[in-house]
Amino acid sequence: MSAIMNTYGRLPVTFTSGQGCWITDTEGRRYLDALSGIAVCGLGHAHPAVTAAITEQAANLIHTSNMYGIARQQELAEALTRVSGMENVFFSNSGAEANEAAIKLARKYGHQKGVSEPAIIVMTKAFHGRTLATLTATGNPKVQEGFGPLVPGFIRAPFMDLAAASAIAKANSNVVAIMLEPVQGEGGLATASPEYIAGIRALCDELGLLMILDEIQTGNGRTGTYFCYQQLGVMPDVVTTAKGLGNGVPIGACLARGKASGILQPGNHGSTYGGNPLACAAGVAVVNTIVSENLSARAAQMGDYLRNALNEALQNEPQFDCLRGRGLMIGVVLKKECPGIMAAALEQGLLLNVTAGNVIRLLPPLTITESEADQVVSTLATLIAALNE
Repeated sequence: MSAIMNTYGRLPVTFTSGQGCWITDTEGRRYLDALSGIAVCGLGHAHPAVTAAITEQAANLIHTSNMYGIARQQELAEALTRVSGMENVFFSNSGAEANEAAIKLARKYGHQKGVSEPAIIVMTKAFHGRTLATLTATGNPKVQEGFGPLVPGFIRAPFMDLAAASAIAKANSNVVAIMLEPVQGEGGLATASPEYIAGIRALCDELGLLMILDEIQTGNGRTGTYFCYQQLGVMPDVVTTAKGLGNGVPIGACLARGKASGILQPGNHGSTYGGNPLACAAGVAVVNTIVSENLSARAAQMGDYLRNALNEALQNEPQFDCLRGRGLMIGVVLKKECPGIMAAALEQGLLLNVTAGNVIRLLPPLTITESEADQVVSTLATLIAALNE
């Protein structure tokens, strides 16, 4: 019996080292990583800037309490507000915690307006985390099963249905915010259109609601701009991010602006480890590298390259339906479920995963080369063709 709780259906491999887009297992076999630890290692493995930053910081100061000033935290906050157009930041340890902060912020906003039981509109097939509040906000009954009673204060609307969201918001005076993902990472990579996002923004403005964008997975250059909303022509009131922010060092962030920026005050929220010097040193290195090397634009460029190559390779494949996503957040949608393809890809030296049953998710490092992308496409085409056998 393993000393580790049985919470993951792990594949039979253990990795010991990585370099760039490649990762090596205990047997010395190398794999092309088209998953990046689920959009975490956006700069690739063992990136020299991140390695240098955490090595230097660990030799000086790993942790102090948030009761004191933290220079690295201030530096990262300034970098994030500069790149995002937001005003201030709360740092956490994960995406779920960042979303918890956003939910608490929205509820306090509602109470300040005199709403005794504030509610947040959330979307079908959304994924916002596994804490009790974020689990409730998540639109997947399978991951909620067995964890009731869930948290009140959430109303579900169909994703990409502006009329439904508008009707719900106008019929419920206790609604204080709308929370959604620009691309649903766990929900089959369903992608919000610019028109839908603009409509949600207009609805929030009309009714005085907070617009909360969950960019845990879409942020940090992944979709072709630093944050996905920057290519959609809107500014949210609150945006959350994590995953790629630390390139593997656990860190999350909840950013706010305008009427949302002053809601949380001392004593309202906190975190023992959130924003500690080590995590923030990694975050600074990541943000600076993405900006200085223009990796957001590279993600857009390489995303187009991969899409074109995938469409060409799969155009006559009977199991292929379509592609979804933005930038280097790509969903290959199949016409049937493919439960064994992740293990089959591992055998072929490729790391990927499947979401929503029939969507192969590709989240390679932003630094992937054309030759590496070609290898992803070639291997994936072979795997999908094998589904017909």
